[in-house]
Amino acid sequence: MPASEYVTGLRAKVGSGLIMFPSVTAVIFNDRGEILLHQRSDTARWTLIAGMMDPGEQPADALIREVEEETSIKVAIERLAGVALHDVTYPNGDQCQMLNTWFRCRVIGGEARVNDSESLAVAWFALDELPELTPYARHRIRTALAEDGPAWFAQPGDEMIPGW
Repeated sequence: MPASEYVTGLRAKVGSGLIMFPSVTAVIFNDRGEILLHQRSDTARWTLIAGMMDPGEQPADALIREVEEETSIKVAIERLAGVALHDVTYPNGDQCQMLNTWFRCRVIGGEARVNDSESLAVAWFALDELPELTPYARHRIRTALAEDGPAWFAQPGDEMIPGW
């Protein structure tokens, strides 16, 4: 989807300079234990379903909206899996720091498909057959797989996570 009016307005003021945004990521599993990924249209890389929150939107609401917008499926959130700050530079040069909150989810309805311009493809993958993913995507998957652990977060004093 194109940038929201909020993001467009901010970019008009700061150009491609650094902006911090709250964002969410869905680590979605089906009843076969497969994980849903999408291939981004801007980089052609496979990754988790994610997006920016709108002003006034709760993280869980943003997550459910983003998943449906990008894949046409409905999910139930099972638990908070983690939160971290990470840098993103988009192909057009826009610089961001995303304060990302990720959730473990399960699909409860719909058929996964490309549902907007942000994806080239959407597919379910067995955990032992994942495509190439960034270390950050793998970290979010790993923390979402923990059945009983508390949500992951960077420890005090950690500026950024090495390798992200």
